[in-house]
Amino acid sequence: MEAVGKVKKAAAGRKLGGGPKKKPVSRSVKAGLQFPVGRIGRYLKNGRYAQRVGTGAPVYLAAVLEYLAAEVLELAGNAARDNKKNRIIPRHVLLAVRNDEELGRLLSGVTIAHGGVLPNIHSVLLPKKAAERAEKAEKAGAKSPKKAATKSPKK
Repeated sequence: MEAVGKVKKAAAGRKLGGGPKKKPVSRSVKAGLQFPVGRIGRYLKNGRYAQRVGTGAPVYLAAVLEYLAAEVLELAGNAARDNKKNRIIPRHVLLAVRNDEELGRLLSGVTIAHGGVLPNIHSVLLPKKAAERAEKAEKAGAKSPKKAATKSPKK
């Protein structure tokens, strides 16, 4: 026979049948990030960069990496649009990085596979007339005094 007055005891600190369990919220969601905070924290620990890793370190690093990725993707998307393409290819990433001063300095020692090089022809290699035109384009607005004196208004 069962005892009617018997009550099950709950483990210390927990309610007995305390309703539905709360859905776990990731640290990425808490921080409002797309990059995985937990995975970055695991990599920091397993990489043995330090004996101990604080709780804020992976959050901060994930935010920095997400910002850099967003910056590169935005500039590469603009480069793709300039080339009338809908899809970003390595060439667009290279153009984006090399044309941006700060990203270019950050990634100066990086080679991007299938990126090519920036279009650049040294002025010495250009034909004489083309070189003169390039110089005039650079000095647009700054006319020489001789030309200004010879071009007098017609009466």
